[in-house]
Amino acid sequence: MTDNELFLLILMLVMGLPWLIWRLLGDADHAPLVVVQIVVGVLLGPGVLGAAAPALHAQIFPPVAITMLNGIALWAVMLFVWLAGIELDLGAAWAARRDSWTASGLALLTPLALGSAAGWLILINPGWIGPKGEPWQAILGIGMACAVTALPILMLLMDRLAILRTPLGQRVLRYASLDDIAIWAVLAIILLDWSRMERQLGFICVFPVVAWAVRMAMRRLAQPERLRASMVWLAAAGLAADWAGLHFMVGAFLAGVILDQSWFDGAALDRLRDMLLLTVMPIFFLSTGLRTSWSIGSVDLIAVAALLLAASVGGKLIGLRIAGHLLRWRRGEASVIGWLLQTKALIMIIFVNILLDRQVVSSGSFTALLLMALASTMLTTPMARRGLRRLTALEEPSDPPVRPPLSAAAPRPPS
Repeated sequence: MTDNELFLLILMLVMGLPWLIWRLLGDADHAPLVVVQIVVGVLLGPGVLGAAAPALHAQIFPPVAITMLNGIALWAVMLFVWLAGIELDLGAAWAARRDSWTASGLALLTPLALGSAAGWLILINPGWIGPKGEPWQAILGIGMACAVTALPILMLLMDRLAILRTPLGQRVLRYASLDDIAIWAVLAIILLDWSRMERQLGFICVFPVVAWAVRMAMRRLAQPERLRASMVWLAAAGLAADWAGLHFMVGAFLAGVILDQSWFDGAALDRLRDMLLLTVMPIFFLSTGLRTSWSIGSVDLIAVAALLLAASVGGKLIGLRIAGHLLRWRRGEASVIGWLLQTKALIMIIFVNILLDRQVVSSGSFTALLLMALASTMLTTPMARRGLRRLTALEEPSDPPVRPPLSAAAPRPPS
């Protein structure tokens, strides 16, 4: 079989198998297609297919095929992170700054603290930290992975729940957007490379000037040309960030943040996101699954994933409950928002892939975090839908008590 034929065979598996399983399940709430695609990637990886049929796995996924898949996955995920950066609405966050900072801060810091504590417990045992990772980097990375919210997937799920354009949905997007900034800022801190400090300082100093020039140029371009120019800007920002040692994903996010969403056709950006999810993001999910490892042991991995899931879910719910009390939200709102912000599948996987690339965490930690992300994302829609039903029921006025007519005489007690 030629390399081209092998690559097309892999594409058939990547595109066809998850979709077929998703249709057979028949319940998009409990198993979103994105989650099924990631699960299929794990099943086709070395931990399952590679263990059950190592010869077949080696034949289907030779190094040359992996190299081609990784190249497509790299560009696809850069585009997705760039779109997430564009979707940040800092103006709306500033207009409602007390609500925004309180809610987003507690939604981030509480699971970050619990996740970091869980990470400290996990790293007591050998095999969970990467060969080039310092303990503080691995602990902070695991904690932030528990605090991440996947903004693009969150938008898709809220659209399915019919709340994306509602005031509640816009508030949730605002909280998730502010947390996205913190996620990439923390990643930049974790990835600080003292041997490249001069390059990193140069990037930090030069980027604002270049970003200002890009913004001036974008304003002068016609709307259709802005999207084409953005592709060049995205590649350049990713290259500069990677050269500086900050990772190309940090550059991709910054490339989107400095652009105003109003400069683009919103429908075109939505179509681009949908096409990415349809055509190339499944390849990223497969490449992620191919990196999973079960060498530590299935029982230990599941136990660690359960601990991380408890820290992530509990942290979000506790943090939003405190925010709801401080901001005097309606009864039931904190629970709904807390469950919506559990969505992790995409951005967290990108985040942890970077930590694995830089050998901050081990492949075992990566696998446990991936299992946690899948479980958290699968819980989001059914739990949020249940909370929305309760919230709607609380808003409906109850029937007033029935009173007897004024002319009716009250019965006299017996004498």
